[in-house]
Amino acid sequence: MEKILIFDTTLRDGEQSPGFSMNIQEKLQVARQLEKLNVDIIEAGFPVASEGDFEAVRKIAKSIKKCQVAALARAEDKDIDRAWEAVKEAHNPVIHTFISTSDFHLKYQLRLSREKVLDKAIKAVTRARSYTPNVEFSAMDATRTNRDYLCQIVEAAINSGATTINIPDTVGYAIPQEFGGLIQYLRENVSNIDKAILSVHCHNDLGLAVANSLAAVLNGARQVECAINGIGERAGNASLEEVVMAIRTRKDFLQLTTQVITEQIFSASRLISRITGINVQPNKAIVGANAFAHESGIHQDGLLKEKITYEIMTPESIGVPQSTLVLGKHSGRHAFREHMKKLGFELTEQEIKSVFKRFKDLADKKKEVFDEDLHAIMADEILQVPEKYKLLNMNVASGTVAIPTATLELEVNGKRFKDAGFGDGPVDASFKTIAKMIGTKSKLLKYSVNSITGGTDAQGEVTVRLEENDIIVNGQGAHTDIIMASAKAYINALNRLAHLSHSKQIKK
Repeated sequence: MEKILIFDTTLRDGEQSPGFSMNIQEKLQVARQLEKLNVDIIEAGFPVASEGDFEAVRKIAKSIKKCQVAALARAEDKDIDRAWEAVKEAHNPVIHTFISTSDFHLKYQLRLSREKVLDKAIKAVTRARSYTPNVEFSAMDATRTNRDYLCQIVEAAINSGATTINIPDTVGYAIPQEFGGLIQYLRENVSNIDKAILSVHCHNDLGLAVANSLAAVLNGARQVECAINGIGERAGNASLEEVVMAIRTRKDFLQLTTQVITEQIFSASRLISRITGINVQPNKAIVGANAFAHESGIHQDGLLKEKITYEIMTPESIGVPQSTLVLGKHSGRHAFREHMKKLGFELTEQEIKSVFKRFKDLADKKKEVFDEDLHAIMADEILQVPEKYKLLNMNVASGTVAIPTATLELEVNGKRFKDAGFGDGPVDASFKTIAKMIGTKSKLLKYSVNSITGGTDAQGEVTVRLEENDIIVNGQGAHTDIIMASAKAYINALNRLAHLSHSKQIKK
């Protein structure tokens, strides 16, 4: 079977969408998970956009060994030079340069003629090729571009040294039959198209990103650009997990394959949700909470008799844990370590010590401990920044006639402080008391609560988003007591603010 290359843009197109920004440490964590997933290319960022993005791309390029690492650049000398500086230490570096080609973009955005854009594209690819033989060229808004002009600029890009040609449906405008036809048209009308890999990058504005991507590969495209959980600008990108599992599940029809290790998909999806604070909708294909859940009596009957009656793929194939009771309070450290390995976590002795203690504490409170609980503990314990603020003790009083009151004991830079405060509810009282004790002027942008598993003893997972001095952070906390989870999430966010503010001052 022919192989489809998977070009992951979670860290570039995905990360630049509103509410999905990540810091350097978080980007590295995602890149390492993408390496475990075994994607072909990781688009690590847009180096010219900011110093932070440049540094993130540079660190990813130095850290990742199994995947190609790409950096995005406009068709400008400074962009291309900056992209090369960021990826030059990669095991297999890629410069991805782009320019708009549709008359809409040329007239209203670039205000350039077709001839000038063609010239800029040729110069950009030539400059990128002087740094690396692995150059990708994208014709932005290709689906609304005049087809003859698109053929002309694609042919010129290949003649200039582009080894991959990307055809983006930038605004999610195309219909699958139409998009497949465009790919076929390019293959038939670009004389040197056989000298480059044909790639597609589809947006989901009409909910057709995956359908368009599959229509493209059926017509000869051999690289698909996509993102974990389908994150990206506006309605997002083609979802990596949907593209990959469609190819795997329907290989009988498509006669294609990928090298993605699909058992790592669920872990990748969960990691993106944890870091961004944006949860996957329950009915999301492949990775949603209901993707392998069955409530209908007819479905349940068929499933009990033979799984294939209502499941076209197994949960295990994407790494969804099947155990309901994973571990209990009598489990030992060795069993715990081995189970964490199965979930994809390689922990140091110090990390095992802190996570195992949290697990034991939780096992004493819950009848069942699920894999989702362990993912939450990992997010709470390991994916943390240095703790300037620590929650030591907390007591909250609330009711229909009582004024909600929170009494807290915090450790700030090693010193203990106690205080109490009031609020409109127990969470509000807790947040106001913490803010008063720390002296923060941060603004609360988001507060959300989710149950990690079912049951009244389920852990509550709280996400808090704060803004202060133009820095926006997400904080997470998990606990069987939702008020405690809220306080932990708030303090986690404050620690992130303090860490990023300190880093910013050092750079200055």
